[in-house]
Formats: sequence, structure tokens, C-alpha cells
Amino acid sequence: MLLCLEYCRLIFSCLRVMLHLVLRPLWIGRLRLALTLLGLPRTVCTAGVRPAISCSKSHSFATSQTVISTSWCNLYGTMPSSAAPHTKSRCPQYPGSKVERFPVPDDKVNWSQNWPQYNPVSHTDPAVLKMPEWADPDIGSFHPQFNAVDGCVDRTSFEGSYKIENGMPLNPLGRTGVTGRGLLGRWGPNHAADPIVTRWKVDAKGAKMNHAVSKRPILQFVSIKRKDCGEWAIPGGMVDAGEQVSLTLQREFSEEALNSLDAPATERAKTHERITKLFKSSGFQVFKGYVDDPRNTDNAWMETVAVNFHDESGNSVSELPLQAGDDAGQVKWVDVDSSFPLYASHSHFLEVVAKERKAHW
Repeated sequence: MLLCLEYCRLIFSCLRVMLHLVLRPLWIGRLRLALTLLGLPRTVCTAGVRPAISCSKSHSFATSQTVISTSWCNLYGTMPSSAAPHTKSRCPQYPGSKVERFPVPDDKVNWSQNWPQYNPVSHTDPAVLKMPEWADPDIGSFHPQFNAVDGCVDRTSFEGSYKIENGMPLNPLGRTGVTGRGLLGRWGPNHAADPIVTRWKVDAKGAKMNHAVSKRPILQFVSIKRKDCGEWAIPGGMVDAGEQVSLTLQREFSEEALNSLDAPATERAKTHERITKLFKSSGFQVFKGYVDDPRNTDNAWMETVAVNFHDESGNSVSELPLQAGDDAGQVKWVDVDSSFPLYASHSHFLEVVAKERKAHW
């Protein structure tokens, strides 16, 4: 009799678990539908259900002379999806702070979507509020000319004309869950430049080397290992006020990959001559536009120009000794290959370069 009772309890327990598994998706789906109709975030977490957001180990971001620790977030599920606009710009915790973004689901990103419940957090980092040379004052204390070249500061966007609301610019790709400037110095677009310097990989006789699988010639590019997050990347940086992008590309490469600031005067002159010759050549524009960056807010965002400068003969930059600058931990020539992990969207930039040069990828 006891064995029979235990057997019945076991069967009942199994049936209850099976019933729970069948019904759980139904009530979760109905709850998400109700939240969507109310205009609220659809993220639902329950015991045994995969959470919508998880954060991995801590990394860092550099802003001018300040290095700030933060967390990269892996996003999946309903908010946001990989196909949604600026997913990194909606990472739940804002870099270098304990500020939590107001959750923005994919279908509420666009400003055209009416969402009365939207209540973003206001955040501008204390380092920005101290008004260093690269930062704007707060709106109200000055009146910048948006969508125009405002004195020495270019406030135009590669994405076209952006909207102004209550005297502040609106992110052209939509809501991020944070207002203010965060870690960014400028209201509106913050312009950067990424120089991609390449050469052909050659053997001891100077002949191009082909990849064993693709049979295509192998490109190499100058890559730096970022001090802030430890990832390999294209050397680059912010465009200074009044500076032409072409000069930013040359300056950033010289400072980060050749450590030109610390080089002796004689070497600096020789380096400058070769770099100037290469960067005056007609580079191939790889990308120009909005950058999905965790530092982006509703009122400030990153944009960049990525240009490829190719040392075809191998007797220009290729002969210069690489030396990491202040912002780089290491610097070296790296084979262009899809298997090599790179920071942010830099892998996509290299893929475009490889296809343009008909090289291995």
C-alpha cells in the first residue's frame, strides 16, 4: 500500500511539472502582450526562464584622459534584438556609472512611436560637467547652432538633419533610455576618425603570400591593443574642434601606433614625412556614419569616418618601427582574417577593406 501511494505521488508530481511547462509560455505571452498594449517594457523574468539581459566581466572605456570601468552587456531576447537599431546604445547600465537606462524595447526605439510612459534617466558624467576643453557647457548656459558648423565645432550629422526638442538634439536612431551627454563631450554628434593602414603580407623574397584555403593574397593592418578594455582595434580618436578629418586620421595613427609624441626630433621628422605622403594618397573610405556605442544617449552620440590607407609597395609605413602610444597597450601588424576578434564594429570595417582589395577574409 505504501509503495502504491508513493507511486501515485510520483505520477502526480510529474503531471504537475508537465502542466506547468505547457501553461507557462501562455501566461508569459499574455503578460508581454498586456505590457506592450500599456506601452511598458516587455521584459519578463521568472524562475527557470532565461533572463532578457546578462552582463559579462568588467571592461573599461576611455574618455579623454579619464579611464572609467564599466560592464559590457550581452543582449538577447525581446529587448533589444540583434536586428534592432543601436543595441549597444541601449545596454542596461550606462558605462562608468551605476545609472540604469530606462528599458527601451525594439518597437519603441523610433521617435515616431508615441510612448507617453517613456521616462529616461538624465545623466552627464562629472568629468564632462567640469567643462574640459573637449566638452560643451550645459544647454541653457549657451545656445549651440545644431545641424551646422558652429564656430569651430561641426554639429552636422552624417545621418542628415536631426530634430531639436526643448533646445536639445535628438539621437537620429531613436531612444536610448538616457538623456544628457553621459561620457560624451558634445551635444549632438561627437565625431571620430579611424585610420585603417594596410600592406600585403610577403615572404622573404618580397612576393605576396596567399591564404592556404581562399588562395587570395593576405592583407595586414596596424592594430592596437586598447588599454581600456584589452581588445584589439583600429587606432583612432576624436576629431578636435576645427580639425579636418584627414588630419585627425594622420594624427591619431602617429600618436597611437608610432608614439610620435615621445619620439626624438630627428625620428619624428622622418616619420612625419612618410606618414604625410601615405595619408595624402587617395584613401578608400570604408565607412561614414552613426556608431552603435554604449556611451550614446538621447542627446549625444558617436559618429565616425573610417578610411583605408594602403602601402601597396611596402616601402612606406611598412618600414617604420611600430610603438604603442599612451592610449595603446600594444601595437603590431595583424593578418586580416575573419577569425581575428576586434573591438566594436572594426571587424566589419576590415571585411569591407578585404573585399575592396580582393584579399583573403
